Amino acid sequence: MIEDIAGFRLSRLSDVLAATDSRLRQGEAATLRPWATGFDPLDGFLAGGLRPGELTILGGPQGLGKTTFALQVARHVVSLGYPVLYVSYEHDGVNILERLIAAEAGERAGRDAVPLRAVRALIEGDGSASSLSDKLAETPGGAEALSTITGDLERLHVLRGGVRTSIPDIAQAAASVAEVAGRHPLVVVDYVQKVAVDVPVYEEEIRMARVSGELKDLALTTGAPVLAISASDAIGIAEGKRLRTQNLRGASALAYEADAVLVLNDKFDVVARHHLVYGTANAERFRDWAVLSIEKNCGGMAGVDMEFRKRFDQSRYERAGQLVAEQLVDTRVFTE
Repeated sequence: MIEDIAGFRLSRLSDVLAATDSRLRQGEAATLRPWATGFDPLDGFLAGGLRPGELTILGGPQGLGKTTFALQVARHVVSLGYPVLYVSYEHDGVNILERLIAAEAGERAGRDAVPLRAVRALIEGDGSASSLSDKLAETPGGAEALSTITGDLERLHVLRGGVRTSIPDIAQAAASVAEVAGRHPLVVVDYVQKVAVDVPVYEEEIRMARVSGELKDLALTTGAPVLAISASDAIGIAEGKRLRTQNLRGASALAYEADAVLVLNDKFDVVARHHLVYGTANAERFRDWAVLSIEKNCGGMAGVDMEFRKRFDQSRYERAGQLVAEQLVDTRVFTE
């Protein structure tokens, strides 16, 4: 029996067991399964992916592809048949569409696929009256990418955030998606420091405590994952410094509420100096990779450093990564 007492849900654990057993008997265990990100080996270390009812924070320096990574996660989730609500305070729907097409083309046609700048030029500036499909037909991988993602895009909803867009607005949009899709969506917030609060709060830690707490509540009440992108503070932007959880803006509150914290770094900036001194070519190859670290993981291993190759001209990372073999440092002497 579950009762509402002073706004809280009270339940006996025996009732939880009975409800869980009922779901399993009716073949509804899928509601408890993680939602795969599509990145390997990340999903393995997250015990399958983003877990229902949990909040994951993704941080990183400016320009290192946090949006790129989050959009690839969203793309994979909709390809699995799940709905996604992408709350964007930075990019409009056209920009997101351009990125998705370029990334899909790159995944299908490789390095020779149409780059993001070309997709953007076709959509925004070539002046012709032909359809997008016709425009992409002459590009490597473009038409196939558009054809592949078209059906899946019905499950990808974009909420263009503004200065007054708050968690209740996001929750209402998620409920609208759930009504159409028949299940609650993965909510991606890009990015968390832009989320409005109902009363003015100027202290970053206090604001983030409020916002991250409400995002965690949203995950718990909907039973779906929430992925929130976080900006870094000034220290975390410095060249040659490894960004850590504590360098995220409002870090204490974010780390406390989050079930998992993922942090991106440019590999060239965080690899130990002795890996850089054996020739320019050896050093330059590190610039092609980003390190993704699991700094908190309530459902599995933390302290894991993986690397993924950057293909930013196609607005993507290569999804197949690997564990970092080199020594990483928090601060190093910068070497060119």
